[in-house]
Amino acid sequence: MAHLWEADPSALFLRRLGKSAAELGNTDGDDKCPDIWQLDNGDIAVIGRDLTDDYGPRLPKGVSLGSDERLVVIPGNMLSAAKADIPDA
Repeated sequence: MAHLWEADPSALFLRRLGKSAAELGNTDGDDKCPDIWQLDNGDIAVIGRDLTDDYGPRLPKGVSLGSDERLVVIPGNMLSAAKADIPDA
């Protein structure tokens, strides 16, 4: 079934939004870190911990996950640091 919006797997990483996990103190120096990136087509890629199985059963009313979607969690300070890079709607 087609969706109104489809992710484009050919889109490239354009720029980081906000600060890196290292700059925010959200990593111990390994290469497995949360991140937020704008893609060259304007979409946003979020790297975070996959907590779909934990949150899926207790989503708020009116919220659902498609079979091809995952719920990821990132540190709150990472999204706050990206605020200046995210244009108003």
